[in-house]
Amino acid sequence: MRKTVLAAALAATALVPATAPASGAAPAVHHGSTGPGHSRSAPHTAPTGLAPCGAGQLCLWAAPDFSGAAQVHELSTVDIESCVPLPVGRTAQALVNRTGRPVTTYQSAECAETGEFETYPGGGTWVPRSPYTVRAFKIWES
Repeated sequence: MRKTVLAAALAATALVPATAPASGAAPAVHHGSTGPGHSRSAPHTAPTGLAPCGAGQLCLWAAPDFSGAAQVHELSTVDIESCVPLPVGRTAQALVNRTGRPVTTYQSAECAETGEFETYPGGGTWVPRSPYTVRAFKIWES
């Protein structure tokens, strides 16, 4: 089932203070908007208590709460709108999207939509606990 978290992320922004601890199963925390009709604002920094991730990067962590081995991906090394499987034996349980573009994460290593998948806005989305194990992703044009 396809899930787009923009509305949930915006609602979470209103309900979850930026200083909320990352230890609970919190929804995606979105700061900023880069969707159609919105201009990109100044680069955002990590809200207090959440993991840092550089502007223009997709950061993935092996364990919840931004712990474990980290992987960093940038637009210059990823084909836009192509399935990018994580290296064999590596998965992610937490992520930050600061690419400036929507990113869809997949439970399937082939980006198959038969498993779980979610799309996260690119203006600054911190997800301390993915609802499933991430095995691949796609960065979208817009």
